[in-house]
Amino acid sequence: MKHKGLLIVISGFSGAGKGTLVKKLTGEYEDYALSISMTTRDPRPGEEHGREYFFAEKEEFEEKIAKDGFIEYAGYCGNYYGTPKDYVLSMLEQGKNVILEIEIQGAMKVKEKFPEAVLLFVMTPSVGELKSRLIGRGTESEEVILKRLSRAAEEAVGIEDYDYVIVNDDLDTCVKELHELMKKSCEGIQESHHPSHYKELIENCRAELNALAKGEK
Repeated sequence: MKHKGLLIVISGFSGAGKGTLVKKLTGEYEDYALSISMTTRDPRPGEEHGREYFFAEKEEFEEKIAKDGFIEYAGYCGNYYGTPKDYVLSMLEQGKNVILEIEIQGAMKVKEKFPEAVLLFVMTPSVGELKSRLIGRGTESEEVILKRLSRAAEEAVGIEDYDYVIVNDDLDTCVKELHELMKKSCEGIQESHHPSHYKELIENCRAELNALAKGEK
């Protein structure tokens, strides 16, 4: 009998490298299926409909909400993001570990509906590195970058609600750590990456992000 898959929720600050991490993880290991989210934001250069996201108009998204077609959905920086329900449930039944790459609001909603879900938060080694990565994208204005950093200050409040923290410093190392962590999670929560082990990093991160949000840095 095939075991049911693990529902994995991956969140993190914009610019922490969640997308790159998930792409490499699903490319190297067959154990995972990535749930493709639906969003009302515009595609970034190189993104395709049905690959990175299902891109939708606001009206189409709200119609799907009315039909209870999402596991979760939330607003973020002026746009909707949501996880279509049918695909996720189908993959879990097939024994796949399904990854939801979503922000903190959605993660908490998933945990309410699926208490067995594993929640993982991706951080950078420092706020300076986070800001550098956002600037390095070259796709957003300074105003949008500041908005994302301000949002990160809000998200930093909820890190302790996650099961695990992963620091995305070296990508290859991070992918291996994540895979091993998920294998062990099938046997129960692992203490090695619990948020309590990253208390100093989280507190420093909060302080720096709050200062940036207030224009003090």
